[in-house]
Amino acid sequence: MEPDSNVVIDHGKSSWSDLWKKEDYLAIWLGFAIIVTCLVAYFGFGPKAEFLPKIEAANLIQSAEAERAPFKTIAWFKAQDDKNKLKASSSAFGKFVSHWTKTPGSWKSNPLDAFIQNEEMATAKNEKAMPAYEAAKANASAALALAQAAENAAVQAAFQNQALNDEASAKITAWRMEHRKAGDAKKKTENKPYNYIPSLIGLCAVLIILFGAGITLMGSSFKDFAVGFVIVFLVATVAYMLGHQSISKQYGIGAEAWGVILGMIIANTIGTPKWVLPACQVEFFIKSGLVLLGAEVLFNKIVAIGLPGIFVAWVVTPIVLVCTYIFGQKVLKMPSKTLNVVISADMSVCGTSAAIATAAACRAKKEELTLSVGLSLVFTAIMMIAMPAFIKAVGIPEILGGAWMGGTIDSTGAVAAAGAFLGEKAMYVAATIKMIQNVLIGVTAFCVAMYWCLKVECEAGRKVGAIEIWNRFPKFVLGFLAASILFSLLDGGLGKDLGYSMIDQGVVRGGTRLLRGWFFALSFAAIGLATNFRELAKYFKGGKPLILYVCGQTFNLILTIAMAYVMFYHVFPEVTAKI
Repeated sequence: MEPDSNVVIDHGKSSWSDLWKKEDYLAIWLGFAIIVTCLVAYFGFGPKAEFLPKIEAANLIQSAEAERAPFKTIAWFKAQDDKNKLKASSSAFGKFVSHWTKTPGSWKSNPLDAFIQNEEMATAKNEKAMPAYEAAKANASAALALAQAAENAAVQAAFQNQALNDEASAKITAWRMEHRKAGDAKKKTENKPYNYIPSLIGLCAVLIILFGAGITLMGSSFKDFAVGFVIVFLVATVAYMLGHQSISKQYGIGAEAWGVILGMIIANTIGTPKWVLPACQVEFFIKSGLVLLGAEVLFNKIVAIGLPGIFVAWVVTPIVLVCTYIFGQKVLKMPSKTLNVVISADMSVCGTSAAIATAAACRAKKEELTLSVGLSLVFTAIMMIAMPAFIKAVGIPEILGGAWMGGTIDSTGAVAAAGAFLGEKAMYVAATIKMIQNVLIGVTAFCVAMYWCLKVECEAGRKVGAIEIWNRFPKFVLGFLAASILFSLLDGGLGKDLGYSMIDQGVVRGGTRLLRGWFFALSFAAIGLATNFRELAKYFKGGKPLILYVCGQTFNLILTIAMAYVMFYHVFPEVTAKI
């Protein structure tokens, strides 16, 4: 058998200098520098001491209400609302980080509205949104009155009348829906003047320093990187702007897709200037972002949804990956094994993140990774719109629909957005299953590295030792796993409520996630700027990559919904009942 032309084996030995000279390790150090900074700021100077008594007071109310009534009462939900208002990101540090990591805002017809809004514009928006808010607030008040009356009737019957209990629970649920609508409407009346341009310039300078330090340690020119980075950052910023346009938001075309599109347009029309290419550090950007993503993958979330979610994420995914790869090799006769496995991992695991890790493990070509990412972005945009519409049209239950989308739509953000179309339960199930699936990034990379070393390259006539598996394994995955373990332990030690306030609504949403979003946006902009259609053309010959993706995703859709239905409604119905 002829060896694949894209297989490259590095027989060099690892050394201690790799820890500060290799991209994977530098991504870990950068990611953890950000994580440690956020942890120190939020826990050393944050509002933890202020939150504790408020959480305890709310918990006492909820405990008393749980003992008093067989359903969650109005007082129980109001206590929960009090806890949900406790967000560490509202602290001075949180506001500071939020200000200096701003992305362009929403807009409809004038792109400048994404960057600058004066007092007059803010006032006009607030006045326009006020009638809808007043109507929503009135509906919420009316729903609360009905819920209170129904609850009082249940109280008078000493909660012994099941019909009255059910009626009270239903009315309270209706009030909560109207309450959320009023909250969403209120946010549209809170527009303030802003000018994001200074903060964007400041963020660009900070990112030049952060990534530039790593570039220097890797032996490249800081100056060359800094000059080119301005263009990469500009493309990412425009991508964010286009992604926040009202129609783009409606159809789920986010900054990731726009970054690739804009970059490719530039690269294949006027051409990306040579002085920009040193800043197109695709893997450094996204590997650093993936280390930060580990902070969002919490083990308690995996446990919360139980075995049904684990079966959907951890059983279906490897089956689909392996079957798609075999289909590509045996049926489609894909000429490149690396392209085959990268597309298979991208489609079955969790999109771009898995593609990056898998490409590093099998040493796929840059063009193969770009092609896989492009396919993923296109189908993610289609599926996040089509799947909720189909689920509603045929009457698939909300939880089943959420599990189906969580296991099949590639992007975590797109999964949450698609789940929101169906409802809160669907969004929770979809996002949690996708989070569980994200754990497989590291497992997939390790397994692919082993398979490539022990099977593919042995068949190609090369003898590969065990050390090659370690050399090939993408080390940044260790940072991802370490961050996941660290944050899972912290979150579990703090407890559900304080963990929500300090970790989820503090360190993550007020720190790591903000920068992770920018790192991903930069990587997609860099992918586009470094991509030439002529280089990709040969991989599309015969349409095999597209056929592979479509067939694999079709199999994924069928197997995921079947597994979700069996697990959530037949094997573990008690878990479904608690969601």
